[in-house]
Amino acid sequence: MTPLILAAETATEVAKNPLIPEVYDLVWSSVVFFILLAFFWFMVLPNFKKTLDARTEAIEGRLAEAERIQAEVATKTADIAKAQENSRAEASAIREQARAEGVTILAELKEQASLEAARITATAKQQIEAERQAALVSLRAEVGLLAIDLASAVVGASLSNDKVAGKVVDDFLSELEAGDKAGKQK
Repeated sequence: MTPLILAAETATEVAKNPLIPEVYDLVWSSVVFFILLAFFWFMVLPNFKKTLDARTEAIEGRLAEAERIQAEVATKTADIAKAQENSRAEASAIREQARAEGVTILAELKEQASLEAARITATAKQQIEAERQAALVSLRAEVGLLAIDLASAVVGASLSNDKVAGKVVDDFLSELEAGDKAGKQK
């Protein structure tokens, strides 16, 4: 009997494989699987899609906004560069105008200084001429007095009369000037 019992036990063991589940386990597992699948399919997946779509739209909106801002920044940068270039050109023109005005002012100042120097020179010449004339008159008077004293002493006559003394002095000085001119011409 033992072989029969062993054979019967072996047949039941072969028929009952532990790796193959029972039919009721398969049915209940499939039911739970389909319920979970339906729950995820109809409840979780749409919410997940909404969240992903919202994030995608937000990211795309931010990218579009960033592109718009970048375009504005590029435009403003170009405007600033143009304004800087215009400012540089204007500053250059102002510097050139200032240099031209400086040259003009310098020329005017030189001209004024020249005129002032000429005026001062003319005034100095006039003053020197006036002083020379005054010195000449003073010298004539002194030379005349000396000549009269000398002539009085030599002639022995008194030339105290002013008209006679003046004539004698003028004649004497005329002779001296004539002698100086004759000496200079030689």
